[in-house]
Amino acid sequence: MKIIKYFLQFLFIIIFFSLFKILGLNISSALGGKLFEKIGPLFRSKKLIHSNLKKAFPDISLDHLNGITKMMWNNYGRVFAEYMFIKKFREDRSNKNIIIEGQEILEDIKKKNKSVVFISGHLSNFELMAMHIEKSGIKLSAIYRPLNNIFLNKIMERIRKKYICKYQIKKGIGGMKKLMQLKKLNYSTALMIDQRVSQGIRSDFFNQKALTTTIPAQLVKKFKIPIVPIFIE
Repeated sequence: MKIIKYFLQFLFIIIFFSLFKILGLNISSALGGKLFEKIGPLFRSKKLIHSNLKKAFPDISLDHLNGITKMMWNNYGRVFAEYMFIKKFREDRSNKNIIIEGQEILEDIKKKNKSVVFISGHLSNFELMAMHIEKSGIKLSAIYRPLNNIFLNKIMERIRKKYICKYQIKKGIGGMKKLMQLKKLNYSTALMIDQRVSQGIRSDFFNQKALTTTIPAQLVKKFKIPIVPIFIE
């Protein structure tokens, strides 16, 4: 049954990608946001989202909860729609769709050929962060978790390798070996630290014990390199 479900999701996305291509970036991004506000709750329980938010904000009102949830789905929809225009973002040397703060930090890393660990989370259109770092001329590898949908994952891997970051490192033992090889060639690493992990340390996060990845710390300790936090909004 999962195969059928994944294939139907795949067809749904292909159809909308074709529509977005016709409509253009701005209209597609807005439409994707509104679309996901409606269909998003069909894919994930509102009760679960509210439960997680209450752990962070115990005294939050129901109206505020609903507002954040709506904005979350809107952002998902915009990111989804903007995937159709990843090539446009990559080839736009003027960065007219993105305002960069701290470019001098990237230029310094490039000039000194330094290897660093970039850390971030799934904020706004998070894919654009690794893309801009690589566009800035920094040798980069990015750690990722494959999608559960086997049909979509093939497309996403191809898009990411071609337009976002050439060296996509799959989470796991095999990926870590590749990562270490690239580190020895002075490549920087980009990874998201807000994903669910099966191994790590239990650290305090919004007054909750949360299993947290130790990969950034391991890389810093082994290669004596700095961590560079980045974000997008």
